[in-house]
Amino acid sequence: MEFDWINSPFDLKVPFLPREIEEVFEDPFSLRLAPDEKPFVEQARYFCLGKTLEGRGAFSIYRTDGKQARVISARSLTPEEEHFYERKKQENL
Repeated sequence: MEFDWINSPFDLKVPFLPREIEEVFEDPFSLRLAPDEKPFVEQARYFCLGKTLEGRGAFSIYRTDGKQARVISARSLTPEEEHFYERKKQENL
């Protein structure tokens, strides 16, 4: 998947560089979720939880047209999200 980093709505240096966010999407255990909350559904937003090659957990909100993804926001995983990711990872092993 290609990424659109032009005029990003957030700082591309903190807390993750663009390549690190792309690594999270390539993580074989990453979780891509389609929320059912009204604002996210109406605007076709999705969540991605995963880890960089260095093992840093990241949570991203993004939109996609199937060919290109535009990351709207990215931050570190919370302890609860980290636990959820690890649990789902173990289920898939």
